[in-house]
This record gives sequence, C-alpha cells and structure tokens, in this order.
Amino acid sequence: MNALRSNCGLSYILLNCIACCILHKSSIEFFFFLLVVSSGTLTVGVKSEVEVLKGETAKLPCVVTSTTNNPVVEWHIEEQGTRKRVAYRQGKMGKDDDGTPLTGRVQVGEDFTLTISSVKPSDEQTFICQVTAGADGSKDNSTLLKVFCKSATVPARNHSSNFHSPFVVECNYGHSVESFFKNFLPFFHPSCLSETYMVPSLVKEASGLFTVRSTLYMQPTKADKDSEFYCTVEYSMPGNNIQTMNSDRIKINLNYPSEKATFYLNSTGPVKEGDTVTMICETDGNPQPPFDFTKNGAPIVGPNGVVTLKSVKRSDAGEYKCSAMDFDNLDADLTGTINLTVNYIDPVKVTPPDSQTVKLGEKVTWQCKTKASRDHTVQWKKGSEVLSQNGTLSIQAVSYDNGGEYVCVGAVPSVPGLTAQASVSLIVKGKPRIDPPAPGEVGKEGDKVTLKCSAYGLPRPQFTWKPSGEESVSVEGDKMVSTLTLKATAEILKDGVTCEASNEHGADSATFPVSLKQVDNSAEGRAFSLLLLFLSSLLLSGLFVVQTL
Repeated sequence: MNALRSNCGLSYILLNCIACCILHKSSIEFFFFLLVVSSGTLTVGVKSEVEVLKGETAKLPCVVTSTTNNPVVEWHIEEQGTRKRVAYRQGKMGKDDDGTPLTGRVQVGEDFTLTISSVKPSDEQTFICQVTAGADGSKDNSTLLKVFCKSATVPARNHSSNFHSPFVVECNYGHSVESFFKNFLPFFHPSCLSETYMVPSLVKEASGLFTVRSTLYMQPTKADKDSEFYCTVEYSMPGNNIQTMNSDRIKINLNYPSEKATFYLNSTGPVKEGDTVTMICETDGNPQPPFDFTKNGAPIVGPNGVVTLKSVKRSDAGEYKCSAMDFDNLDADLTGTINLTVNYIDPVKVTPPDSQTVKLGEKVTWQCKTKASRDHTVQWKKGSEVLSQNGTLSIQAVSYDNGGEYVCVGAVPSVPGLTAQASVSLIVKGKPRIDPPAPGEVGKEGDKVTLKCSAYGLPRPQFTWKPSGEESVSVEGDKMVSTLTLKATAEILKDGVTCEASNEHGADSATFPVSLKQVDNSAEGRAFSLLLLFLSSLLLSGLFVVQTL
C-alpha cells in the first residue's frame, strides 16, 4: 500500500508490514475435558474442544455406553442452522457422506472416533456425535474443533518520506494482536487526534483465516533518520500457548535539508609520500547535494563527495576546498577546507657512493646525508648494530671482522614509516689470517682424522698441508675453508698437522694437534669397587659365623 493516504486531515505515506500464517510445528492435538450426555442406559461422551494444526489430522472421540449391541453413530456439522451428516458407523460398516466439505477426508473408527485428515481452516466448527440405540433411545453431544496456523511470516515494506510528510506502517496477521516498536521501544495507542496513532482492521480471507491489520501513523522528525521500526504479533497456538513474532526491521529513507557541511581527511596519522589520501565531504542532510572541489583555487574532480589521491607526492600539498548547495536551504553555508601537508624524505646520499676495498689496518670513512620535511635522524648500521648517529662512519684500523655491508638509514621519527636508506660494502685485503685450530682425535693409531683450516684473506688464500691428505676447499661467508682427511700415524700423533694459507700479501700457518681419545675408566672403576665391597661383606659374614660357633 505504498501510496499517499488521508487520515485525520493529514497526508500519509504508507509503509506496509504484512504477516502470514506459516510457522512450522509438528502435529499437535490438545483435548479438553470430556462432556457426557446420558439418559437411562445410553450415554454419549465427547471432548469439549479439540485443537489441531492446519494440514494435520484431527481425532474427535465419541464414547458410547448402551445396552444395544449395534448402535448407529452419526457425525454431523451445522450449515445455515441445519444439521448435515458427514459420516456414520454401525457395527463394522462405516462410510463418509458425499457432497460435504469433508467428503474424502473423514471416517468413523470402530471406537466411533471421527478422524479428519488434512485439516483446513474452514473445518473450525462444532461437530455433533449423534447416537441411536434402539430401545435405549437417541442422544447426541458436540465437540468444538479449533484450527491453528502452522507458521507465520511478517514481511515489511517501506519507501522514502519527506521531512514534513507523515508516513504509515501496516502490520497484517491472522488471529493476532499487533504492537509497533521504534528502536526496541513500544509505541502506545494514542487517538487519531495525535500525530502518532494506530488503526486496526479485521478481514476474513477466502481460506477461512482471519487477517488482523494494524496501521501505524506518525509524523516523522529528523531524529527518526536512523530509527528502526518493526511490529510484533502475538498469536495463539494449541494448548493456550501464546507466541510472538517480529517483522523485518525497516528504516525510513527520510529526506531533510542540509544545515552544515563537513570536509575531513580520512587518515589517522601524518600523510607521507606514497600514501593514498582520501578526503570526504558530506552534509547533515538527506539526500546529499552535489559537491564542487578546488585545490589552491583550481577545480578538481571529486565524485560522490570524495577526493582520492593515490601514491601522493609532495606537490599534492595545498589548500583543498569543498562546497555544496542545497535548494531546500539556500541560506546554509555548506563549505569546508583542508590544508593538506605531505611529509617527505629525500633519497640518502653516501660519499663516496661506492663500496671500498682497503688494506688490512688502513682507515676508511663514509659520509651520509639527506633532507626531510620534519626533523630527521641518520644512522649507520651493520646488521642490527647501530655504529653511528651523526651521518659519519669511520673505521680507524680495518680488520677482517670489519668487512661486510653497511647501511645508512634516514628516518623521520614523527611520521611512522617515512624512511630512506642506502648501502655500501667494505672489502678488506691483506695476508691470510687462520682461525685458531681445533684439535683432532682418533680412537687408535692408524684411524682417519678430519681437520678444518679456516682463513681470511684477499686475494683468496691457497692452502698447503704438511703432511698432505685428501683435501677439499669451500667458501663459508668471508672465509676460505680447507678440509683435510688423513691417517693418524705415530708421527702425526706426536707432531700434529700444519696448515699454511698464503696469498700475494703474505702467509699464516697453524698446527693442528691430533691425539688419542681418552678412555673413560670410571665405569670399570665403580664396578671393581662394588666387587671389592661385596667380597669384604662375605668375608666379614664368615668370620662372624666362625666366632659364634
């Protein structure tokens, strides 16, 4: 019912909230107390009410007491004040009648219970069990069949409303009580003379169900722009069980004029070169008016009130302005300004710019400089170790340990992530230097032993072993490593093995001692001590026995 309607002298926009009966439940039947009609020896007992869900099977019992063996039991309904039989039974013979609303869906059992399958809403009526028992006469009794919906759905519909135009919400449901809520708070039921009220209506559908419609009328205000509305229905289920269901929540697309504009930078920290910058302009009205943008007075593009600068540069800094016009409020000042600052740091310059090769013991120096939009720092680092914080790296007497890569890092501490860096390498040349030798061990004379001789030096050193054996050479970082395997002779066990590393700048040598592995006699000693202790114990025990005798 999305349309304009006049109620109480006001024009309203309708928002519909419609509920239908469709809540799935298992087959449920509830029986109330038994009614008994008796006359002499004939009694007819039935349930006062039987409750059943739509589409399920209903059973209406009829308990007959009579001196007659084959009473005739007939079930009737009433149509326009006249009884109409729907089924009967006498003895083992029973049949449903043709031409009734229940034809093909009813039967009378041997215990005279009327069974109705695929119950419809139109089956909700009074059923009469009439018994004829010969000399005992004739009696009847009636049962009320109540039919309930299986389930319920409550859809909602809405559309936009102007700030000064009232709107209407409708909530439809069968056999129910409706209530409206705004932001989880219920509306009361004021009269039609107020700006917020509800109007109920009742319609019987062709299916036999009743639809109760409740329509909410209200005059919206700007405070309702973010409010949620929904209706709640209460409906009956078998067993006097009252259940509730909520409709979908709806919001009013409320139109209202703008009073002020906001232009803001969608960033939580300082802007730096390379960032993506988003500037958003919006008003407090609805819908949003079109926006115009300028940078330093020159027009720029900002679709849907958003200016986006990808991989921003320092040249993008400047004054950005946003302006809008709302024809529903021409007097409003809808403008905003952002002064954009883009922080930067220049590439790091290292002097001399290239890697350096120096002799062992010489001095080496590098200078590092940069510029930035804010206070910045310059550090020289090797790995994670900070070597200098003034831009100058100076090593007075170079050793082989000083060789490797050095990095100059420039940073702006007040702007996280704003850094620049450059790297250089120091290469040290000189005569070889052999690492302290690691001794070798063998189990016995004649076994093979493996020795490693590691040496710094540039140019790369050549290795000479005395005595010689099976040799292989590899590179490990800044060092050359020679690995030798040979038999441990008596001479080697006495004098060791000599490694010499040499290049054009000189040579270095080291002697690797080779020895026999020490045998661990501690276990044997402990075993021998235990044996002596045991024998001593036996001897003392023998002496004690002899003395006793």
